[in-house]
Amino acid sequence: MLKGIPKILSPELLKVLCEMGHSDRLVISDGNFPAESMGKDAIVIRCDGHGVPELLDAILQVFPLDTYVEKPVNLMEVMPGDTVETPIWDTYKEIVAKYDERGEKAIGNIERFAFYDEAKTAYAIIATSEKALYANIMLQKGVVVDS
Repeated sequence: MLKGIPKILSPELLKVLCEMGHSDRLVISDGNFPAESMGKDAIVIRCDGHGVPELLDAILQVFPLDTYVEKPVNLMEVMPGDTVETPIWDTYKEIVAKYDERGEKAIGNIERFAFYDEAKTAYAIIATSEKALYANIMLQKGVVVDS
C-alpha cells in the first residue's frame, strides 16, 4: 500500500501511468468500446466494475495533461442521427477543471471513427464497465514540472 494514491489505481495501472512519456495517450473506455480489438498494439487494463468518472478523477490526481497541445483531452463525438444525451461529459468537464487550469477548454471532440483510429495508437486502454453511451475519453500525457 502507498499513501496518497487513490485506491482505485491498481499496481498494474500505476505502473503503466508511470511508464508513459510526454505525448503518450491513454483511453478510458466505456463498456461498449472494443478495447481488446482497438488495443492490439497497446496495453489493455481491465477495470471491470468501475465507471469512467471515478477512474478519470483518480488518474488526473497523478497524471499531468499535456500543456503543449490545445486539447489534451478528447471525447468521442456523437454520430450524426444519434439522439443520445451525454450528461457524463459535464461530469468530465468538472473533473478536468479540478486538475487543469484550462478547464473545459482543454477538452475537444473527435469523430467516432477518427477516435477509433487514434485509440489504435494509444499507449494504453483502460476498459471499464461504464454504461453511459459515448463515454470514452482520451488523455494525452504532459510533463511533471518540479515546483
